[in-house]
Amino acid sequence: MNAQVMPTTNAPETARPAFGTVLASQMAVASWKDGRWSQHDFRKYGPIELSPAIHALHYGSACFEGFKAYRWADGSVNVFRMDRHIARLQNSADCLRLPKPDAAQTAAMVTGVIDRVRGEVPDAPGALYLRPTLFGTGASIGGATAPATEAMLVVLASPVWDYFAGGEKPLRIYVEEKLTRTSTLMGQVKAAGNYAAALGPTLAARQQYQADQVLFCPGGSVQETGAANFLLIREGRILTRSLDTTFLHGITRDSLLTIAPQLGFAVEERQFPVDEMLAWVKDGEAALCGTAAVLSGVGTLVREGGREVAVGSGEVGPHTKRLRKALVSMQRGEIPTPTGWITRV
Repeated sequence: MNAQVMPTTNAPETARPAFGTVLASQMAVASWKDGRWSQHDFRKYGPIELSPAIHALHYGSACFEGFKAYRWADGSVNVFRMDRHIARLQNSADCLRLPKPDAAQTAAMVTGVIDRVRGEVPDAPGALYLRPTLFGTGASIGGATAPATEAMLVVLASPVWDYFAGGEKPLRIYVEEKLTRTSTLMGQVKAAGNYAAALGPTLAARQQYQADQVLFCPGGSVQETGAANFLLIREGRILTRSLDTTFLHGITRDSLLTIAPQLGFAVEERQFPVDEMLAWVKDGEAALCGTAAVLSGVGTLVREGGREVAVGSGEVGPHTKRLRKALVSMQRGEIPTPTGWITRV
């Protein structure tokens, strides 16, 4: 299997591939067996031979991370908040009873892949998306009540641009008040199964309401979308759900909330109902945040039956743009970042 490799030049937006559809030419692989991790190796991107009886295929023991490396103006390549993402992968492994990846080895796998595909890292506004994936590989179809006895950690890379088609256009979000994205204990885990569970409602909302994403609000309490955290923004204020086990503890969310006070925003973290969200967006802003989405403004909320609610003017708001610019400037090395946020490769 040959990976399609994109040039590092700024291709026109219409010529850019969909997010994640192009894989870099190299990957890293390590295996867990007999209670220890093997030495990792770097190899050409391609198929991996696995038994059809592996634990991940039958019992869902799979989790992953997603973060980015950026080519700065000086030509260097730098990873944004790698340590926090690796720590979250370790937490996901614990929750799924998978062997915990060694932090130093995982970092070496990530930086080793980047170093080997350095010429495939796009210039700004592109980035190299990193995808460490951990899954159970022990061959047994009788392990429903037992953890995987073996596992594999694979690090892939993908040259990417915008996650949502159309770049920074305002998003249409369907407000789902009945269904949950995942179970209340697994929301904090970046498990593959969580994304599969959200796919059906997302596709249905896309087909019926032309929605870009679904905002899950079970019982009328605002939570998150299928692939990003949710923020309400206005002059001097940010409101977002307080951390609990029902949704993913986003690293981009943490980054934005960390820098927000420096930009004059007071941050409030608590549970809030759909009715409060609807009142807020009459003259406020809403946005999705995540590694892929960065900070993407919401222009329209769609409720059951197709009722549309404009978010502010219906365009991406000025405060969302300001926060996004600050975050992106840090990721690209244009302004200083807090200590430990950048790993140079």
